[in-house]
Amino acid sequence: MKILLAIDGSDFSKVAIHELIKMTLSSNSEIHIINVYEVPKTTDLGLHTMGGRIGNYIEEIRSNAQKLGNKIVSEAFDKIKAENKALTITTSVVSGLPKSTIYEKAEDWGADLIVVGSQGHGALSRLVLGSVSQYLTTNAKCSVLIARDRNKK
Repeated sequence: MKILLAIDGSDFSKVAIHELIKMTLSSNSEIHIINVYEVPKTTDLGLHTMGGRIGNYIEEIRSNAQKLGNKIVSEAFDKIKAENKALTITTSVVSGLPKSTIYEKAEDWGADLIVVGSQGHGALSRLVLGSVSQYLTTNAKCSVLIARDRNKK
């Protein structure tokens, strides 16, 4: 079984990791952990030049998002591997629109299951990332598990 675990470091992602760990998986199962971060374009910020300080600022945002994403997937990798050493686990951290990037990765990789948390970081992100899980359940050709923390509303 090929399982795509999409996480963003939120508490909801931690629930998704926990749900995946609880699953009984065969030793030939493959897990790909993906973190997708979105970096605003200068035009999204109302800016029309990439030179000088603005370009450096955007590159710093991208670099920090990549570093944080690497930390998030590395921690998830360690937790899952500690529970089942036989699993094949790969990771990626990519820039893009989360819902379409996760969908495309699942399609390209031939995932049998996508595991996501029900929501992401913060109030605005909950709206946006909640739409990620909704988008995936509506459009993905494979099954989608939306992990929900029973103690949170």
